[in-house]
Amino acid sequence: METDMQNKNDVLANNVVTHMMQHDLFSQWLGISVTEIKEGYSKIKMTVRPEMINGFGIVHGGIAFSLADSAFAFACNNRNVLSVALDTSINFLKPVHVNDILVAQAKELHNGKSTGLYHITITNQKEHIVAVFKGTCFRTNKKLV
Repeated sequence: METDMQNKNDVLANNVVTHMMQHDLFSQWLGISVTEIKEGYSKIKMTVRPEMINGFGIVHGGIAFSLADSAFAFACNNRNVLSVALDTSINFLKPVHVNDILVAQAKELHNGKSTGLYHITITNQKEHIVAVFKGTCFRTNKKLV
């Protein structure tokens, strides 16, 4: 019985994220693809393009931040409760380069009535952790779909 409920929740989670991606032009511009969605969890990936490079010849930190922020959004909204970022932070651990394939995995640490806490890990194609992101969201009383 519990498995049936979890499957139902995961179907809803996938439907919500599909809806979000259809309307998220920035995530589309980044080239994000959704690889896995479960209730309170998301895994997404993207390939770094030349126009994402900063003046130092490495990827602009905003790209990794944006990838993590999208994973955060997909994880904290996929119960169909509109949630917005309240506080975020990121630590950059390794440089990112053109053609790197980045994967962001968002895991829920706390699911409260009005807030949620998420940890997002970004890895490259060599499975090196390049950044870690923490996000707290505020839950509204609105539905997404």
